[in-house]
Amino acid sequence: MKRRAFLLLPLLAVAFKAEAAKFGPWDGDEAPGTVVIITSDHTLHYIDDYGTRISYPIAVGREGAQWTGVTTVTHKRKNPDWRPTPNMRAKDPSLPSIVKAGPHNPLGTRAIYLAEGYLRIHGTNSPRSIGKDASSGCYRMYNDDVEELFEMVSPGAEVIVLP
Repeated sequence: MKRRAFLLLPLLAVAFKAEAAKFGPWDGDEAPGTVVIITSDHTLHYIDDYGTRISYPIAVGREGAQWTGVTTVTHKRKNPDWRPTPNMRAKDPSLPSIVKAGPHNPLGTRAIYLAEGYLRIHGTNSPRSIGKDASSGCYRMYNDDVEELFEMVSPGAEVIVLP
């Protein structure tokens, strides 16, 4: 019995992950290519060329580290290095000055840089944080999801962050 349960767990994980990205009509009037983040729902929506939304679960900033407003995508990076912000290093001087790309990198496999401060939409090395108020302000996604979004979103795209 235990063996069957052990074998079933990976299948359940795959089934759950398959449901993570959802497709549906978008009721807003945002232009195709726009990203809409709804902080309270821990959800990022990408509006495609047909007015369809592709929705992803995300982690958002902890209390006091959440931002709302409108910004744009400045650039994108595959397998980015992570450099803690000066504020992060002030709070935790033990942080390294840089973490190279790899399994221990907090940015995961992709980073989409935003014009607002140090904000990014990125992958994660902590998938259990998705769905929570867990970051220093950035928007974390499962690595598979951010890799998909990375291919669709373009520099200059509008990003709307709602409470």
